[in-house]
Amino acid sequence: MTTPSPDLITTDLVRLDQPLGASKDEVIAALAGLVADAGRATSTEGLVADAMAREEKSATGLPGGIAIPHCRSAAVTQGSLAFARLSPPVDFGAKDGPADLVFLIAAPEGGGSDHMKLLTKLARAMVKKDFVASLRAAGSDAEVVALVEGVVSPAPEGGSAPASSTTGSTTAGAAAAAPAATAVTSAEPARRRSVVAVTACPTGIAHTYMAADYLVASGQEKGIDVHVEPQGSSVTDPLSAEQIAAADAVIFATDVGVKGRERFAGKPVVESGVKRAINEPGVMLDEAVAAADNPSAPRVAAASGSGDEVIGSTGRQLGWGKRIQQALMTGVSYMIPFVAAGGLLIALGFLFGGYDITGTAGDIVSGNSLTNLPAAGEHALFGSALMTYIGAVLFTLGGLAFGFLVPALAGYIAFGLADRPGIAPGFVAGAVAVATGAGFIGGLVGGLLAGLVAYWFTTLRPPRWLAGLMPVVIIPLATSLVVGGLMYLFLARPLAAITEGLTDTLNGMTGSSLAVLGIVLGLMMCFDLGGPVNKAAYLFATTGLNPDNPASLKIMAAVMAAGMVPPIALALATTIRPALFSKQEKENGRAAWLLGASFISEGAIPFAAADPLRVIPSMMLGGAVTGALSMIFGAASRAPHGGIFVFFAIDRFLLFALAIAIGTVVACVSVLALKQVWKRGQPAASSTTPEPATAAA
Repeated sequence: MTTPSPDLITTDLVRLDQPLGASKDEVIAALAGLVADAGRATSTEGLVADAMAREEKSATGLPGGIAIPHCRSAAVTQGSLAFARLSPPVDFGAKDGPADLVFLIAAPEGGGSDHMKLLTKLARAMVKKDFVASLRAAGSDAEVVALVEGVVSPAPEGGSAPASSTTGSTTAGAAAAAPAATAVTSAEPARRRSVVAVTACPTGIAHTYMAADYLVASGQEKGIDVHVEPQGSSVTDPLSAEQIAAADAVIFATDVGVKGRERFAGKPVVESGVKRAINEPGVMLDEAVAAADNPSAPRVAAASGSGDEVIGSTGRQLGWGKRIQQALMTGVSYMIPFVAAGGLLIALGFLFGGYDITGTAGDIVSGNSLTNLPAAGEHALFGSALMTYIGAVLFTLGGLAFGFLVPALAGYIAFGLADRPGIAPGFVAGAVAVATGAGFIGGLVGGLLAGLVAYWFTTLRPPRWLAGLMPVVIIPLATSLVVGGLMYLFLARPLAAITEGLTDTLNGMTGSSLAVLGIVLGLMMCFDLGGPVNKAAYLFATTGLNPDNPASLKIMAAVMAAGMVPPIALALATTIRPALFSKQEKENGRAAWLLGASFISEGAIPFAAADPLRVIPSMMLGGAVTGALSMIFGAASRAPHGGIFVFFAIDRFLLFALAIAIGTVVACVSVLALKQVWKRGQPAASSTTPEPATAAA
């Protein structure tokens, strides 16, 4: 390999008028091979896998015969731009046809913000028609390098933005994108319409900034002042309060959540994915202006603030099914820290004080004395009175933290639906669920109910003098009263009966029925490796965890054991048959040993993202075997997390470990067999791949 150059692009990374393949997979692989051959990436396969994973989220083809596949990758050692002028063009998913100009933006996984700014300048330059025309007319590799360096090289301090710029890099990019519109921008400023926008894509490298510049350039053509806040990988240059206040409408062109959404409360809103702002910026601006003139148009909901905020017609232009799903995931994500902190503190309490500490911890801690302490119980690490006291304190702290599971779940489900006005009513609904025995089912129902009621209150139009009190006093008070009353009077008993029936059914399970439950939980834990299905199984186990309920301990053990299988199995597979995996996958495999042992299922995500059709079914098979065996063996875990490192809190630990080992072997053998028998074609000529022996089979 050659010595890496400090430049983002060199002639080694340029190919002009060469057929690099008939599909985007082949073109991306060929460009990734150029990056690796130049000593800028440790593995062609790893870079290709990360770039294709990004392609699966949304196509990178752009209007005008351009494509910018891009990714952050652990395989990249130096940020690079690889360019190809294709003949013939290749389809990258753009609506107007195939692309003949393709840039692969390869960013290192830990690239700093300054480096990200340089990379995004290229994406923004693609808005400029003269730059694109120059690339098509370039007669040599060196000419392409000079053109690209001219747009990605940092401009002198203070020299890139006009004096009137108030939106930092966005205004500067707009000036570059449409310099001919300068005269129009200054004409009759008092009569111009104003629109603010937020753009964001999952990686925050290209689409975020291109969408921003397309909106601004289109605004200049239409005589509309457009100020954009690109929420990308670089440091965000936020919109000012003055720009937001002066705006007639707001555009959210994002594939991820909007940061600081409450700043735009009351503004008419047009909302879409980020690519629509690239493909149809003019249409979106027309829709925004029309929304500004329409009193019934959707508006951004107010979350908190003063009387100046408008609580009116709101809407995210997302279906209710999607919003409820997002709210449920929000509740689970905020609940998990309580699980980790509380559950592990309880486990440490058992380690120091023994399992008998459950009945005596309260008396020991409240007495605050080291005299007359009971002897350490079963499984205690030490037998001294001091260690027993420490165990009691740890167990008590863990119990207090664990007691917030259901209220936190309900509170943040409500938050996901109604923003901050929903938090207090959601916590109240969760507390009622705990007090009445409705359990996590009551928490789910109560959280959704609190969120929906609080959201309804935000749609009201109170007098101006009352608007400031709505989000901080009126809505939390009224919603807590309504939802708490409904829970106590109508819902708590039926939900408690359902929870009690479920508990009795689980306690009565033996033999084959336990094995079936273990299979289902194992399949769920390994289906999306940290996604919604995985989280649903984990939520079922953790919210029902009770040291005095043997069935709940078995469920927790089965869930933890199955969740440990995928990382360990893939680590084993990369050790046994390294030739079937890329260099980056082998490096991930070494880290996966510890991740799997710690019960971090996400350690298998890089493998699943690169090869989902062969990896995920294999992991699900291994997880199902482990879940069933854990149930059959009677393994039980008092800790909700920690993997093998909480062995002291797991009954029948050797059998628990055996279930993991058997499932790991099953998953490992399955994935190796699929990779060996079902060989996928590699989309690049061997000359572009520095390590053909390690290509995925």
